[in-house]
Amino acid sequence: MRKRCGRNWLNAECFSNIDKEVTGRGEMRLQVIKADGSAEEYLHTKVLGTISNALGLVGQADIAIAEELAEVVTYHLHHRNGQRSVTSGEIFSMIKAVLASTGFEQAAIGLTEHHHQRKLKRNRTEVVSIEVCELSDAAQCGCAESHLRSRWDKSRIVGDLVSEYGICRQAARTIASLVEEKVLGIGVNPVPASLIRQLVLGDTAAVLRAHEQLQAV
Repeated sequence: MRKRCGRNWLNAECFSNIDKEVTGRGEMRLQVIKADGSAEEYLHTKVLGTISNALGLVGQADIAIAEELAEVVTYHLHHRNGQRSVTSGEIFSMIKAVLASTGFEQAAIGLTEHHHQRKLKRNRTEVVSIEVCELSDAAQCGCAESHLRSRWDKSRIVGDLVSEYGICRQAARTIASLVEEKVLGIGVNPVPASLIRQLVLGDTAAVLRAHEQLQAV
């Protein structure tokens, strides 16, 4: 993929400012330690999205309630005896605890099940290094040799976006998550590398457009 020039690619400051505008916060930023050991800034909007999705899983979607519960989670995380970091697992556990303790036990259960199913799909999904341009190429995907196969790993997308396009890691993670939703949702296994490339380009362009629209407001 060729690098694009002359564009205002997303940076870390942009993501931080957007979150502050949404939450009205300017306080000390928490660092989130991801499962792979990397770190990123805590985003209240991601917690809000997770809670909103959990409520939606059990037919209780309500953005006002999701906002209130997200505020509870964020408040507690910012008042943990001055701790400046939290693991993604701890955030997930707190979200489930808040849901369960406020009368949304089924949403907490649904979120746990969704998390387990997602993890299972990740472990089962493979990527095959084949460029699908013709019908014959597609036919080769299912019988590709083992050295052409690799386990699905969205951190590779993050690394490529950071190194090839200069996108901040936080924005790259957002794009990689969007791509993962599509890859796991379509149920194709193994997944051709060419399909992933097209999804990455499409979602990167969409995130960039959204960023430019926010900048123009």
